Amino acid sequence: MIERVEHPGTEKINLAKTFGRLLRERFEKDPRFYLFSPDETTSNRLTEVYDIEKRAWALPAEDFDLPESEQGRIVELLSENALFACLIGHLSNGEQAMMTSYEAFFSIILPQIFQQIKFYKQMDNVAWRKAWPAVNLLSTSMCWRQDHNGFSHQSPAAISALLDIPSGRVNCLFPVDDSAAEATFDFMLTSENVVNITTFDKNETPRWIDSYHAKFLFDNGGASIYQFASDPNPGIILAAAGDIATREMLRAKEIIKNDIPEVKLRFVGVNSLTYGHIGTTKNHLSQECFDDYFGFDQPIIASFHGYRDTMKNILANYTNRDRLEVHGFEEEGSTTTPLEMLRLNHNSRYDLAAGIAVKLGRTDLAEKYLKTLEENKEHARLYGTDQVILD
Repeated sequence: MIERVEHPGTEKINLAKTFGRLLRERFEKDPRFYLFSPDETTSNRLTEVYDIEKRAWALPAEDFDLPESEQGRIVELLSENALFACLIGHLSNGEQAMMTSYEAFFSIILPQIFQQIKFYKQMDNVAWRKAWPAVNLLSTSMCWRQDHNGFSHQSPAAISALLDIPSGRVNCLFPVDDSAAEATFDFMLTSENVVNITTFDKNETPRWIDSYHAKFLFDNGGASIYQFASDPNPGIILAAAGDIATREMLRAKEIIKNDIPEVKLRFVGVNSLTYGHIGTTKNHLSQECFDDYFGFDQPIIASFHGYRDTMKNILANYTNRDRLEVHGFEEEGSTTTPLEMLRLNHNSRYDLAAGIAVKLGRTDLAEKYLKTLEENKEHARLYGTDQVILD
């Protein structure tokens, strides 16, 4: 439990390793818990699970193999379809399990997820049916970090597809740090008859919030004002959903504040989305809370992990579209540097800072920020690394 964050954004943590620890603790507590993974437990940096559990394995073991056993509860098979079927079979016994995969490949099993959602819906009409544990999916190796995989591994399409279903059965979760990860993990394990998909980067990310703040997000509609990054009476509202999106928007705020200290800004963090709403199936963000956080007429600039229109359509359920400028994945890029991937999709800290500068009438600053991106583009082309290191 993180009781206090003295200097938000300065200490680094690894979300994937945090989830690895949480999974290990779950294995210790629950002898029937299973993890299903298409041969990516290690590459997804969830390796702490091997401290307590072994992979399911029926062939002779080699010296170089990971801990393996015929009774292992870490099931790895390079078939998302087969693993999802195993996951559903396990849940049907009323027992907890999770499945992890690269973000781009959850799209492979969308028809199976849709059928499970339909099954949950029909369960409401059968009095003797007991509730099932949630379908809990851990989505990693995201579109924003393609240091070696490339264009085939870039797709947040599963998020958009699941948020389009008017079922009241889907939660898309975006923890920003380890405090948020712990609250997210608890939410996943206590959910029933829903699909939860949690998306996170497997590289280091800043710590922003404490455990109380993380719990508040789930209890109060999936969004909150980050007070350390907000001014009273703001002229522009900044928002983000996703760990990388949050980092980039908060760094953009710092860039603008450095050049225009007097500007009044507010940052609203969003940790969950469901059909038509910010928040979860259990707890939507109310219109009253939205107005309190986002105001009534200030411009809103948002950064989203997935496709822009997915986030924009949800925000437009609460407010006038004319207020909204949403940045997100534009299906651009391939194997490249972290900043280049963000630049290609107009979602880097400098793109976001330029957008704020334009709203303030400071086109000179917008040009300055975009020039930084052009210089980094050339550096990345020549040397294969970013000139500006993302922190």
